[in-house]
Amino acid sequence: MISEVVMPQMGADMTEGTIVQWRKKEGDPVERGEIIAEIETDKANVEIEAFESGVFRKVLVSEGATVDVGTPIAVIAAADDDISQYASASVGTQAAPAAGAPPTVAKSIVQATGEPPAAPVAVAPPRSDGRIRASPVARKLAAERAVDLATVRGTGPDGRIVRRDVEGASQGGTILPVRVAEAPKPVVMSKMRQTIARRMAQSKREAPHYYVTVDIDMADAEHIRHQLNDLHHGEFHVSVNDLIVKASALALTRHPAFNTWFVNDTVQQHEVINVCIAIALDDGLIAPAILDCGTKTLIDISNAGRDLAQRAKSGSLRPDEYTGGTFTVSNLGAFDVETLIAIIQPPQTAILGLGSVREVAVVRDGQIGVGKVMKVALSADHRVTDGAQGAKFLNEIRHLLEKPVALLI
Repeated sequence: MISEVVMPQMGADMTEGTIVQWRKKEGDPVERGEIIAEIETDKANVEIEAFESGVFRKVLVSEGATVDVGTPIAVIAAADDDISQYASASVGTQAAPAAGAPPTVAKSIVQATGEPPAAPVAVAPPRSDGRIRASPVARKLAAERAVDLATVRGTGPDGRIVRRDVEGASQGGTILPVRVAEAPKPVVMSKMRQTIARRMAQSKREAPHYYVTVDIDMADAEHIRHQLNDLHHGEFHVSVNDLIVKASALALTRHPAFNTWFVNDTVQQHEVINVCIAIALDDGLIAPAILDCGTKTLIDISNAGRDLAQRAKSGSLRPDEYTGGTFTVSNLGAFDVETLIAIIQPPQTAILGLGSVREVAVVRDGQIGVGKVMKVALSADHRVTDGAQGAKFLNEIRHLLEKPVALLI
């Protein structure tokens, strides 16, 4: 049976993707569920799997090409299947638009007997904050091969540096310096930054946010956390964020109205609890999900969270981690801030913003002492829940963290 591999849609607002690397060559055997390619979306690099077993018969889209969601990119079939209908054309590489030019979807159809037309190459313009636009995979490869990204010409979408640029530089190819602007110029936003801007504007425009905040006494939670880490001598490391994710998962089982999506004026209730954690990348913030948190122990969540962060930064997220989140935890505690009032990630209906655990003056039994307190803010969609529900849900999280033995059961 012939099976077309198509460019998947990783999120409701994804319209196109770029082939970063094929993991299979034509003629290789393929098993269902095996990783066959790495693609770059507007927010992250994601591995895609084969949905059928067979032989990897033909690549329809070359590495570096950008195509629309739903476009066939490869063919998997039996060795004796007739795939002659795919022999005549393939999609070539999309040229990056010049800085300041309106975005276009450029695709080249390369006939079997012809050659692809030469495409202009765009140099990645310097950003106003001094950072250079490069994919997570390109940054990792540059670090491994000691390549200075400031000296590499970017040929990816919008002049972004991708894997092939770093490989070319490390193999002695021509390295062109980035031109230094003599006067301030408009900053060209990366695809990730554009997506964040679009989604956050959509959320604030469409979802009527309400906010509830509480102070949580974290003294007992911190004590248990340090005991666990000391007891197991580095086998794992439980963080404050792990405690928050576990408490959120337990609270969501008791308050399922916050484990929902709002889509097309309809509330979709989810059985499985997939808690997203915010991870900062050079180009912006992504929030992949720790899947099925409702069935995971605190240690499972700790291990899964560290693995998720590492794979997000190296560009190897799975599609379900990228698109399946049902609730989000965004923690700015590492930046020594009091709190974060976060914007809901559509189509989710709630997000938890966290600040630092701080030593502050507290009153206990009429006596002033020093306590460890964390301020937590819930942002929720008023179309789905109201303030009283939000207060009960947030107080459930507070109760679990102030009596943290429940997190170990």
